[in-house]
Amino acid sequence: MTPFLTLKGKRALVTSGTRGAGAATVRLFSELGAQVLTTARSNPADWEGAQFVAADLTTAEGCESLAAAVQDHLGGVDIIVHMLGGSSAPAGGDRALDDAEWQREIDLNLMPAVRLDRALLPAMEAQGIGVVIHVTSIQRSLPLPEATTAYAAAKAALSTYSKSLSKQVSPKGVRVARVSPGWIETESSVELAKRLAAEHGVDIEAGKQMIMDALGGVPIGRPSKPEEIANLVAFIASDRAGTITGAEYVIDGGTVPTA
Repeated sequence: MTPFLTLKGKRALVTSGTRGAGAATVRLFSELGAQVLTTARSNPADWEGAQFVAADLTTAEGCESLAAAVQDHLGGVDIIVHMLGGSSAPAGGDRALDDAEWQREIDLNLMPAVRLDRALLPAMEAQGIGVVIHVTSIQRSLPLPEATTAYAAAKAALSTYSKSLSKQVSPKGVRVARVSPGWIETESSVELAKRLAAEHGVDIEAGKQMIMDALGGVPIGRPSKPEEIANLVAFIASDRAGTITGAEYVIDGGTVPTA
């Protein structure tokens, strides 16, 4: 019997695939039969996953080297998952953000997708089939003004870019979709919960609750697990989602309070 979900024979690039939801996506894609290439700035010492190429995707040169590696390692690509993202901006609202901070957020959360798509989509269009998934964030519509203004704005730009790109390339057989996570229980978010717990003299569960409260509450009562993000990404990437393009799928435990 044919399994419900398979990526057998697909060649996939997953950026930022050594931790968190990216690593979960790499594992799941591999289990589903895809040939996977992933990347981060440096190769983890204990890495035993998919093929790996070190690249700094915040630079044009890093994106160029990764695009070349896709051809060298995979001979082309059928699925691109832009998982890379994050923020190092200081708290303090917009007045804490100088031009350099804004540029760092854009270089991390928007430009890698733009540059890699520009390099890799022509071949996808030529083969007449492909899937591009941009991982955005609920912060694009639910920013935290004290801490995530620049990150949220960059993710909003990524979402708008993705929608526009879908209109351009979908008639040529390339689907483009977005996955918009809320809080994910990654290594870094657990560390944040631990830090908050220590600062307030409470246990880690109370630290997690502080994060959920800052988001306005998570009705499901917990963050998403990396594997749950990967499940959604894999479905959209599969042939089962053959008419899904131009859409954004929120996976946030009900955090965003509007439909």
